[in-house]
Amino acid sequence: MSIKLDGTNGITNASWTTATRPSSPVAGQQGYNSDVGYTEVYNGSQWVSAVFIAEGGTVTEITDGGVDYKVHTFTTSGTFEVIAGSATVEYLVVAGGGGGGGYIGGGGGAGGYRTGTGLDVTPQSYAVTVGGGGSGGTDVSTSNTATAGNDSVFSTITSTGGGLGANAYNRTGGSGGSGGGGGGANGSTSPGGAGNTPSTDPSQGNNGGTAAASTNYGAAGGGGASAVGASTSGNDNGGAGGAGTASSITGTSVTRAGGGGGGTYYGGSGGAGGAGGGGNAGSSPTGGTVNTGGGGGGGGGSEATSAGANGGSGIVIIRYAIG
Repeated sequence: MSIKLDGTNGITNASWTTATRPSSPVAGQQGYNSDVGYTEVYNGSQWVSAVFIAEGGTVTEITDGGVDYKVHTFTTSGTFEVIAGSATVEYLVVAGGGGGGGYIGGGGGAGGYRTGTGLDVTPQSYAVTVGGGGSGGTDVSTSNTATAGNDSVFSTITSTGGGLGANAYNRTGGSGGSGGGGGGANGSTSPGGAGNTPSTDPSQGNNGGTAAASTNYGAAGGGGASAVGASTSGNDNGGAGGAGTASSITGTSVTRAGGGGGGTYYGGSGGAGGAGGGGNAGSSPTGGTVNTGGGGGGGGGSEATSAGANGGSGIVIIRYAIG
């Protein structure tokens, strides 16, 4: 069928099936293939889609800086399915946050935070993993039961789960995308866990804070995407979680991957969670916010209220220009 131009109905392109494609095409020739349901173009060696078609996650369309984008947001694991064409996409991949330590527990580290542009995708299925948050510690023993967050993955991009917060008896915070905070010092220094810091490639997060040697037991905060967790200086109060990082990939600025606040001994103040979903510490600590990768808050000083809070789950966001 030839191209039709109509002032009322617009342009009707040439069309064919896969079996009836032009036998001697030239580069740039295009038409609608009714078998596959989209317009295709001959690139000089093969027929390829003239448009980019992808599915998966919650899909929205936005305008940012005068450019129209399609955004795929995954709050749970799924599949990014490229049906036709190829594109270069932007991405944000945030892992699950670490759990806060129990009994004067350090704050959980934020999930690893990776964002970038220039990732090429082609027709295939890309598994998307959204990491869950780690569990808060529930005891006061040396076998701290807090756990690290889980990794989030898209294509070749892996963000590492946040490190766990230590308790006052198992004093070293866990490593991860961001490090967990040190536990209550109990008379000796309690170091924070190591994050995948800006000195590494790729950077994902920062170290947890260190609790100073003191009998006052203030625990340190977990590391965040853009800042280390706050250390303590020998008082009863817990350290704040490190701040997260803001992204406007969805068209609105949202801060994610804040570290959890450090717990405290009797009478002190628990550390505040870092901006970006980090949980607050204390006798009733709060968990990291869902789909931010925030670290969980550390537990309080009484064994009856010693449990730390869970880390928040991560998120994966993909966007590309349209039109």
